Amino acid sequence: ALCHAPEELRADREIVLAAVTQNGRAFCFATEELKADREVVLVAVTQCGGALLYAAKALMADRNIVLAAVTQDGSAFCFVTK
Repeated sequence: ALCHAPEELRADREIVLAAVTQNGRAFCFATEELKADREVVLVAVTQCGGALLYAAKALMADRNIVLAAVTQDGSAFCFVTK
C-alpha cells in the first residue's frame, strides 16, 4: 500500500498513478508535487471523489476535475474551492 511506501516511491509518478488507478483513496499519501499533477488528480477523483480533498487548491477549482469527482461521489462538492 502507498501509505507504507517510502517517500521516494510516494513521489514516483508512475507508482502513484498505478496506486490511485486501483484505489483513489491512496492519493492522500502522494507527495505535494503529485497532488498538483492534473492527470494524477483526475485519475484519483475518478476512482474516489473524496480524493479531491487532497488535491492542490488550484485543481480543486478545475471544472473537469470537480465534474469527475462529483460524478463519482456527489459529496465531493464540499471540497470545491472558488
